[in-house]
Amino acid sequence: MFGCGGIDLYYLQVVMTIQADYRPIPPAEVLGLPLLSEPQICLTPGCIHTASKILKNMDPSVDPCDDFYKFACGGFIKTATISPDQSTVSTYTFMRESLQENLKALLAEKISPNDIKPFALLKQLYRTCTNKKAIANKGLNTLKRILDDVGGWPVLKGDDWTENNFDWKESIYKLRKWGYSANYIFNIYVGINPKNSSRRVIMVDQASLGLNQKYLRLGLKQNVVNAYYDYMVEIATILGANRTSAMEELKQSLEFEMGLANISMSQEKRRNVTDLYHPTTIKDLQIKYPTIPWKHYIDNFLHIQIEDDEAVIVRVLPYFDNIQKYLEVTPKRVLSNYITWRVIKNSVPFLTQELATHKLKFDEAYKGVKEKKHRSKECAEVVLYRMELGVGALYARRYFNKDAKNKVMEMMVNIREAFTKLLQEIDWMDNVTRENAIQKANTMTSYVAYSDELHEDRKLEDYYANLQLNQSDYLLSVLNILSFNRNKSIQRLRLPVNKTDWTTRASPAIVNAYYYPSENSMQFPAGILQGAYFDNNRPNYMNYGAIGYVIGHEITHGFDDQGRKYDRNGNLNEWWDQQTGQAFTKKAQCMIDQYGNYSVPELDLNLNGINTQGENIADNGGLKVAYTAYQAWVAQNKPELQLPGLSYTPNQLFWISMANTYCAKDRMEYLKLNILTNPHSPQKFRVNVPFGNIKYFIDDYKCPLGSRMNPDLKCQVW
Repeated sequence: MFGCGGIDLYYLQVVMTIQADYRPIPPAEVLGLPLLSEPQICLTPGCIHTASKILKNMDPSVDPCDDFYKFACGGFIKTATISPDQSTVSTYTFMRESLQENLKALLAEKISPNDIKPFALLKQLYRTCTNKKAIANKGLNTLKRILDDVGGWPVLKGDDWTENNFDWKESIYKLRKWGYSANYIFNIYVGINPKNSSRRVIMVDQASLGLNQKYLRLGLKQNVVNAYYDYMVEIATILGANRTSAMEELKQSLEFEMGLANISMSQEKRRNVTDLYHPTTIKDLQIKYPTIPWKHYIDNFLHIQIEDDEAVIVRVLPYFDNIQKYLEVTPKRVLSNYITWRVIKNSVPFLTQELATHKLKFDEAYKGVKEKKHRSKECAEVVLYRMELGVGALYARRYFNKDAKNKVMEMMVNIREAFTKLLQEIDWMDNVTRENAIQKANTMTSYVAYSDELHEDRKLEDYYANLQLNQSDYLLSVLNILSFNRNKSIQRLRLPVNKTDWTTRASPAIVNAYYYPSENSMQFPAGILQGAYFDNNRPNYMNYGAIGYVIGHEITHGFDDQGRKYDRNGNLNEWWDQQTGQAFTKKAQCMIDQYGNYSVPELDLNLNGINTQGENIADNGGLKVAYTAYQAWVAQNKPELQLPGLSYTPNQLFWISMANTYCAKDRMEYLKLNILTNPHSPQKFRVNVPFGNIKYFIDDYKCPLGSRMNPDLKCQVW
């Protein structure tokens, strides 16, 4: 009756007598029976519920020393169903959807006279998004006004389009005023100076692309690129283009975009953050790349006034060496078609259902989804990701359990201590680097759940004071929000960096966690402090294996291949002894090779060990310190009771808990996309590979040497 499968009648009789205060009651006290011999079982509702979920997820017929992921998640994989509007289903997606259901309920409430302006805006945007009739009536008219403003889309205008009226720079300026990112040729933004984290600076980087670089580099021989091309042609045809002309012109546009992908730095090379730091000034930038009017361009792109001596950091020098030449040899018509296509592509999600139908065809090839999301779910996501602070405040006030914050903070102290102890024991670090590493770990700031300011109406109202939405025009409302958010960032350019600024914290309504190297800080939003990751009513081994692992993972990010290059103040700084740095690189290379040798036979693809190395280092280190932190907690307290119906020790359940956070079933298109582009390894490998590297796991499950979960070759950085 409790959904726990293997719990026998004896335990069920005990469970039925448990009091509502969730305290475990020994069977002898309840039934007058003799005390159970070891192991002792936890019979609280929280423990029974936890055991039930584990039993549902696992496949106990699988040898845990052969494939631990299948052992812990085999039941989930067999029974979980990927709905037509999803590309994957997982522990994470269940949590995210539960959170979004709560958000939908809040956003669907009537706008009250008592609502502060930010909350009224959230509800207004949600209503505008769900009003499909108004979108059908107004959306395309707004898009037409935008296209007319930039001279029209050549593929639509045909012979009426003249290149004499076109200047790609002027088009970019106008698009920025409308609210588009317009980073289609190259990207300019305000960011924290990597070598002086107390100040912000203008960054100049390579372009964003309409399709992932890896796919574009494969060209039209790749089915996803073909689907992207078909999508372009279909949208142009719906908007009134001649199909034959659209096919010819948009192929040239696509070829231009593939050229941008080819001159852009790859994800793998961008992992070397020191290669992305090239300080200069506007004046010197103009001398080096004279065909672009840099001062005028940045003035209009950022809507600020700058001087010739303004500091600028160029991220990718080779890109700018090439883009000048590329623009000179590209016909204006091709440039205009490409820029306008990017505008339309970015607008389609906020326009008519007919356009959205063709986007779905592309998404099916790209991610495997078969249906559009329900409109209410889609609109809740739009509001969340466009107005994070407002949504976060609404969510935190209504749903978050404050007790979780204190418990997680306590765990964080223990895990940080475990990481410091690990640093003290590392045998490949020199003492000076070790001391600096310990200082960095000890000064790492953590933000848990949400900022207290989200409960202050006045601060929220001040923040959103200048935001205006159009109740009857969805596209225009979204563009207004994009402009508002971007202006907030640009306005901070010459202000000192406040590393405790509540407005830069992640929304509590996000199921994720983050490490920010420029702040040397971690964030654990309220959204992840629930479900499979955290529950106050279950044993600590479950929480240490889940949210504890996440905490350890984020701490370790400060010491992965990228994070290690930033000092304790968040500055890009060579603080490592040369020999110690070489030892780190050698250990990281072991991990690159190890992961890179794993493959997914269904796709005939190997994992990308280079692109995933940071996350892999964090997975391995995070697990290790979470486990040792839990052992320290047990030593200071007492061993915990086991779960009912499961013949696993608390230590063994730690590993099951971590694996359960990654139970997932993917569509093949989505899995391929992740292998090619995601800095995280697929879920199975985030469990099996680090477990096989860690002695504690091997000892807890007594896996024989040479078994799949105890391979001869092991890699370890931390």
